[in-house]
Amino acid sequence: MSDRPAIRHVVFFSARDKADIPRIVEGLGQLADIPHAQFFEVRRNSRSDAHSTEVDVIVYAEFASAEDLAAYKAHPIYENSTATVKPLRELRIAADF
Repeated sequence: MSDRPAIRHVVFFSARDKADIPRIVEGLGQLADIPHAQFFEVRRNSRSDAHSTEVDVIVYAEFASAEDLAAYKAHPIYENSTATVKPLRELRIAADF
């Protein structure tokens, strides 16, 4: 049996206005208070890859099950975070694996 998480959740964001990146990070940081993730972090893109500059902020989370991920997305804090960040973002790309 592996100790790797069942689901890794990665979401990439770009800001409409680069001045709003701190507000986006703060808004997404609320998600850390949702209890369903085994691991959670929000980071600004370090921009170390010169060929890809679209992404400003990354959310990375690990979940034990699809049910935990669904509960995370159904949590009221998730709705609050979305309401804060959606007007500030241009791009959002999510992947679960």
